[in-house]
Amino acid sequence: MPAPTRARGSCVLDSSPELLQPESPPAHLRYRHRLRPGRSLAELWAKREIVWTLAERDLRVRYKEAALGLAWALLSPLALLAVFTLVFSRVRAFHSGPVPYPLFAYAGLLPWTFFSASVSNGANSILANKTLLNKVHFPRETFPLASLCVAGVDTLLASLAMVVLFAVTGWGPRPAGVWVVAIAPVEVAFAAGVSLALSAVLVYVRDMTILLPILLQLGLFASPVAWPFSQIPAWLRPAYAVANPLGPVIDSVRRTLLGGRAPDPLLLGLAAAGALAFLAGGYALFKRAEVGFADTA
Repeated sequence: MPAPTRARGSCVLDSSPELLQPESPPAHLRYRHRLRPGRSLAELWAKREIVWTLAERDLRVRYKEAALGLAWALLSPLALLAVFTLVFSRVRAFHSGPVPYPLFAYAGLLPWTFFSASVSNGANSILANKTLLNKVHFPRETFPLASLCVAGVDTLLASLAMVVLFAVTGWGPRPAGVWVVAIAPVEVAFAAGVSLALSAVLVYVRDMTILLPILLQLGLFASPVAWPFSQIPAWLRPAYAVANPLGPVIDSVRRTLLGGRAPDPLLLGLAAAGALAFLAGGYALFKRAEVGFADTA
Protein backbone atom coordinates (compact mmCIF):
# COMPACT_ATOMS: atom_id res chain seq x y z
CA MET A 1 0.00 0.00 0.00
CA PRO A 2 1.61 3.33 -0.97
CA ALA A 3 2.46 5.87 1.74
CA PRO A 4 0.04 8.79 2.07
CA THR A 5 1.10 11.95 0.29
CA ARG A 6 1.14 15.39 1.96
CA ALA A 7 -0.50 18.40 0.45
CA ARG A 8 1.72 21.31 -0.43
CA GLY A 9 2.04 23.76 2.47
CA SER A 10 0.93 21.27 5.10
CA CYS A 11 3.14 20.03 7.88
CA VAL A 12 3.29 16.99 10.07
CA LEU A 13 4.08 17.49 13.72
CA ASP A 14 6.57 15.09 15.14
CA SER A 15 5.64 14.23 18.67
CA SER A 16 9.14 13.15 19.62
CA PRO A 17 10.22 14.87 22.88
CA GLU A 18 13.34 16.42 21.40
CA LEU A 19 11.32 18.36 18.80
CA LEU A 20 8.59 19.69 21.10
CA GLN A 21 8.56 23.46 21.54
CA PRO A 22 9.78 24.42 25.01
CA GLU A 23 7.34 26.19 27.32
CA SER A 24 9.80 29.06 27.90
CA PRO A 25 13.03 30.19 26.26
CA PRO A 26 16.33 29.08 27.73
CA ALA A 27 17.66 31.10 30.62
CA HIS A 28 20.46 32.65 28.56
CA LEU A 29 17.93 33.98 26.00
CA ARG A 30 15.53 35.58 28.48
CA TYR A 31 15.43 39.37 28.71
CA ARG A 32 16.83 40.75 31.92
CA HIS A 33 16.49 44.42 32.73
CA ARG A 34 19.80 45.51 34.18
CA LEU A 35 20.09 48.63 36.26
CA ARG A 36 22.80 51.00 35.07
CA PRO A 37 22.61 53.95 37.51
CA GLY A 38 25.55 55.78 35.97
CA ARG A 39 24.13 55.67 32.46
CA SER A 40 20.62 56.53 33.68
CA LEU A 41 21.82 59.54 35.66
CA ALA A 42 23.92 60.75 32.74
CA GLU A 43 20.89 60.52 30.45
CA LEU A 44 18.74 62.32 33.01
CA TRP A 45 21.29 65.13 33.26
CA ALA A 46 21.47 65.41 29.47
CA LYS A 47 17.66 65.72 29.32
CA ARG A 48 17.32 67.95 32.37
CA GLU A 49 15.60 70.70 30.38
CA ILE A 50 12.59 68.37 30.03
CA VAL A 51 12.05 68.62 33.80
CA TRP A 52 11.72 72.40 33.60
CA THR A 53 9.49 72.16 30.51
CA LEU A 54 7.11 69.74 32.23
CA ALA A 55 7.10 71.82 35.41
CA GLU A 56 6.29 74.98 33.46
CA ARG A 57 3.49 73.17 31.63
CA ASP A 58 1.99 71.91 34.91
CA LEU A 59 2.12 75.38 36.46
CA ARG A 60 0.42 76.94 33.45
CA VAL A 61 -2.31 74.28 33.40
CA ARG A 62 -2.94 74.57 37.13
CA TYR A 63 -3.28 78.35 37.38
CA LYS A 64 -4.36 79.38 33.87
CA GLU A 65 -8.10 79.37 34.50
CA ALA A 66 -8.05 79.79 38.29
CA ALA A 67 -9.66 83.00 39.45
CA LEU A 68 -7.15 83.47 42.28
CA GLY A 69 -4.19 82.30 40.22
CA LEU A 70 -0.97 81.77 42.15
CA ALA A 71 -2.70 82.84 45.36
CA TRP A 72 -3.95 79.24 45.66
CA ALA A 73 -0.42 78.28 46.73
CA LEU A 74 -1.02 80.27 49.93
CA LEU A 75 -4.48 78.97 50.77
CA SER A 76 -3.63 75.39 51.73
CA PRO A 77 -0.92 76.16 54.34
CA LEU A 78 -2.85 79.18 55.65
CA ALA A 79 -6.01 77.08 56.10
CA LEU A 80 -4.05 74.48 58.05
CA LEU A 81 -2.42 77.25 60.07
CA ALA A 82 -5.83 78.60 61.06
CA VAL A 83 -6.95 75.12 62.19
CA PHE A 84 -3.75 74.45 64.13
CA THR A 85 -3.87 77.85 65.82
CA LEU A 86 -7.50 77.41 66.90
CA VAL A 87 -7.12 73.80 68.06
CA PHE A 88 -3.56 73.32 69.29
CA SER A 89 -2.24 76.74 70.37
CA ARG A 90 -3.64 76.35 73.91
CA VAL A 91 -2.49 72.77 74.42
CA ARG A 92 0.54 72.81 76.70
CA ALA A 93 2.21 69.86 74.98
CA PHE A 94 2.05 71.76 71.70
CA HIS A 95 3.44 74.99 73.15
CA SER A 96 6.43 76.34 71.30
CA GLY A 97 8.02 78.30 74.14
CA PRO A 98 8.66 82.00 73.52
CA VAL A 99 8.00 81.70 69.79
CA PRO A 100 4.41 82.71 68.87
CA TYR A 101 2.51 79.55 67.96
CA PRO A 102 1.30 80.72 64.51
CA LEU A 103 4.90 81.36 63.51
CA PHE A 104 6.02 78.08 65.05
CA ALA A 105 3.31 76.11 63.22
CA TYR A 106 3.85 77.81 59.86
CA ALA A 107 7.58 77.04 60.02
CA GLY A 108 6.55 73.39 60.11
CA LEU A 109 3.77 73.70 57.55
CA LEU A 110 6.07 75.01 54.81
CA PRO A 111 8.31 71.90 54.72
CA TRP A 112 5.28 69.66 55.08
CA THR A 113 3.42 71.40 52.24
CA PHE A 114 6.39 70.87 49.94
CA PHE A 115 6.67 67.20 50.86
CA SER A 116 2.93 66.52 50.63
CA ALA A 117 2.53 68.24 47.25
CA SER A 118 5.64 66.55 45.85
CA VAL A 119 4.51 63.07 46.88
CA SER A 120 0.84 63.53 45.97
CA ASN A 121 1.48 64.92 42.49
CA GLY A 122 4.63 62.92 41.85
CA ALA A 123 2.97 59.61 42.65
CA ASN A 124 0.28 60.27 40.03
CA SER A 125 2.64 61.77 37.45
CA ILE A 126 3.20 58.61 35.38
CA LEU A 127 -0.51 57.88 35.02
CA ALA A 128 -1.28 61.53 34.34
CA ASN A 129 1.21 61.53 31.46
CA LYS A 130 0.61 58.05 30.09
CA THR A 131 -0.18 59.41 26.62
CA LEU A 132 3.47 60.49 26.31
CA LEU A 133 5.02 57.19 27.33
CA ASN A 134 4.95 55.61 23.86
CA LYS A 135 5.46 58.77 21.81
CA VAL A 136 8.81 60.22 22.87
CA HIS A 137 11.88 58.60 24.38
CA PHE A 138 13.22 60.40 27.42
CA PRO A 139 13.87 59.49 31.06
CA ARG A 140 10.56 58.64 32.71
CA GLU A 141 11.75 59.94 36.08
CA THR A 142 11.39 63.46 34.70
CA PHE A 143 7.66 63.27 35.47
CA PRO A 144 7.90 62.93 39.28
CA LEU A 145 10.91 65.26 39.36
CA ALA A 146 8.89 67.92 37.55
CA SER A 147 6.27 67.60 40.30
CA LEU A 148 8.98 68.43 42.84
CA CYS A 149 9.79 71.61 40.92
CA VAL A 150 6.12 72.63 40.90
CA ALA A 151 5.90 71.99 44.65
CA GLY A 152 9.05 74.06 45.13
CA VAL A 153 7.51 77.03 43.32
CA ASP A 154 4.34 76.73 45.40
CA THR A 155 6.40 76.59 48.61
CA LEU A 156 8.37 79.69 47.67
CA LEU A 157 5.11 81.54 47.08
CA ALA A 158 3.68 80.26 50.36
CA SER A 159 6.79 81.44 52.22
CA LEU A 160 5.72 85.02 51.54
CA ALA A 161 3.15 84.56 54.31
CA MET A 162 6.07 83.95 56.69
CA VAL A 163 7.20 87.53 56.11
CA VAL A 164 3.74 88.76 57.10
CA LEU A 165 3.79 86.58 60.23
CA PHE A 166 7.17 87.98 61.22
CA ALA A 167 5.78 91.50 60.90
CA VAL A 168 2.55 90.74 62.77
CA THR A 169 4.12 88.83 65.67
CA GLY A 170 7.18 91.03 65.98
CA TRP A 171 9.44 87.98 65.97
CA GLY A 172 12.21 88.43 63.40
CA PRO A 173 14.20 85.71 61.65
CA ARG A 174 17.54 84.83 63.22
CA PRO A 175 20.89 84.99 61.37
CA ALA A 176 21.25 81.22 61.86
CA GLY A 177 18.42 80.87 59.38
CA VAL A 178 21.04 80.64 56.62
CA TRP A 179 21.25 76.97 57.64
CA VAL A 180 18.01 76.46 55.71
CA VAL A 181 20.10 76.36 52.52
CA ALA A 182 21.87 73.24 53.84
CA ILE A 183 18.70 71.71 55.33
CA ALA A 184 16.57 71.94 52.18
CA PRO A 185 18.51 69.33 50.14
CA VAL A 186 17.75 66.72 52.80
CA GLU A 187 14.02 67.20 52.33
CA VAL A 188 14.33 67.35 48.54
CA ALA A 189 16.18 64.01 48.50
CA PHE A 190 13.57 62.44 50.80
CA ALA A 191 10.63 63.75 48.78
CA ALA A 192 12.24 62.66 45.50
CA GLY A 193 12.86 59.13 46.75
CA VAL A 194 9.32 58.68 48.04
CA SER A 195 7.81 60.21 44.88
CA LEU A 196 9.84 57.97 42.58
CA ALA A 197 8.93 54.84 44.52
CA LEU A 198 5.22 55.61 44.77
CA SER A 199 4.92 56.68 41.14
CA ALA A 200 6.25 53.25 40.12
CA VAL A 201 4.07 51.34 42.56
CA LEU A 202 0.92 53.23 41.63
CA VAL A 203 1.17 52.14 37.99
CA TYR A 204 0.79 48.50 39.03
CA VAL A 205 -1.28 48.89 42.23
CA ARG A 206 -4.13 51.30 41.53
CA ASP A 207 -5.45 50.97 45.09
CA MET A 208 -2.63 53.32 46.06
CA THR A 209 -4.60 56.21 44.57
CA ILE A 210 -7.10 55.75 47.41
CA LEU A 211 -4.57 54.85 50.08
CA LEU A 212 -2.11 57.67 49.41
CA PRO A 213 -4.27 60.58 50.71
CA ILE A 214 -4.91 58.60 53.89
CA LEU A 215 -1.19 57.99 54.37
CA LEU A 216 -0.45 61.68 53.87
CA GLN A 217 -3.06 62.65 56.45
CA LEU A 218 -1.50 60.26 58.93
CA GLY A 219 1.94 61.59 58.05
CA LEU A 220 0.85 65.13 58.84
CA PHE A 221 0.18 64.22 62.46
CA ALA A 222 3.06 61.75 62.70
CA SER A 223 5.48 64.54 61.79
CA PRO A 224 6.27 67.45 64.15
CA VAL A 225 4.23 69.98 62.20
CA ALA A 226 1.72 71.03 64.86
CA TRP A 227 3.81 69.86 67.82
CA PRO A 228 7.49 70.29 68.78
CA PHE A 229 10.08 67.65 67.99
CA SER A 230 10.98 67.52 71.69
CA GLN A 231 7.78 65.54 72.33
CA ILE A 232 9.48 62.48 70.83
CA PRO A 233 11.32 60.47 73.54
CA ALA A 234 15.08 60.98 73.37
CA TRP A 235 15.81 57.26 72.92
CA LEU A 236 13.49 57.11 69.90
CA ARG A 237 14.76 60.20 68.07
CA PRO A 238 17.68 58.59 66.13
CA ALA A 239 15.46 55.83 64.70
CA TYR A 240 12.72 58.36 63.98
CA ALA A 241 15.19 60.61 62.15
CA VAL A 242 16.15 57.79 59.79
CA ALA A 243 12.59 56.55 59.22
CA ASN A 244 11.11 60.04 58.80
CA PRO A 245 13.79 62.57 57.80
CA LEU A 246 11.09 65.24 57.60
CA GLY A 247 11.02 65.41 61.43
CA PRO A 248 14.62 66.62 61.89
CA VAL A 249 14.21 68.89 58.86
CA ILE A 250 11.25 70.70 60.45
CA ASP A 251 13.01 70.85 63.82
CA SER A 252 16.17 72.24 62.19
CA VAL A 253 14.21 74.95 60.38
CA ARG A 254 12.65 76.05 63.65
CA ARG A 255 15.91 75.90 65.59
CA THR A 256 17.79 78.00 63.04
CA LEU A 257 15.19 80.39 61.65
CA LEU A 258 13.23 81.04 64.85
CA GLY A 259 15.58 80.05 67.66
CA GLY A 260 18.93 81.21 66.31
CA ARG A 261 20.62 77.87 67.08
CA ALA A 262 22.50 75.48 64.84
CA PRO A 263 20.77 72.22 63.88
CA ASP A 264 21.37 69.10 65.91
CA PRO A 265 24.26 67.55 63.93
CA LEU A 266 23.47 63.96 64.92
CA LEU A 267 19.79 64.08 64.07
CA LEU A 268 20.28 66.05 60.87
CA GLY A 269 23.06 63.68 59.82
CA LEU A 270 20.83 60.67 60.43
CA ALA A 271 18.05 62.38 58.51
CA ALA A 272 20.41 62.98 55.59
CA ALA A 273 21.46 59.32 55.63
CA GLY A 274 17.82 58.21 55.71
CA ALA A 275 16.90 60.60 52.88
CA LEU A 276 19.74 59.29 50.71
CA ALA A 277 18.61 55.72 51.42
CA PHE A 278 15.05 56.61 50.38
CA LEU A 279 16.37 58.32 47.24
CA ALA A 280 18.60 55.40 46.21
CA GLY A 281 15.91 52.81 46.95
CA GLY A 282 13.16 54.79 45.26
CA TYR A 283 15.25 55.40 42.16
CA ALA A 284 16.26 51.72 41.90
CA LEU A 285 12.63 50.64 42.26
CA PHE A 286 11.53 53.15 39.63
CA LYS A 287 14.15 52.06 37.08
CA ARG A 288 13.34 48.42 37.72
CA ALA A 289 9.61 48.95 37.19
CA GLU A 290 9.69 51.42 34.28
CA VAL A 291 9.99 48.60 31.71
CA GLY A 292 6.27 47.89 31.98
CA PHE A 293 4.99 51.46 32.33
CA ALA A 294 3.90 51.82 28.72
CA ASP A 295 2.03 48.50 28.70
CA THR A 296 0.45 48.77 32.15
CA ALA A 297 -0.37 52.47 32.48
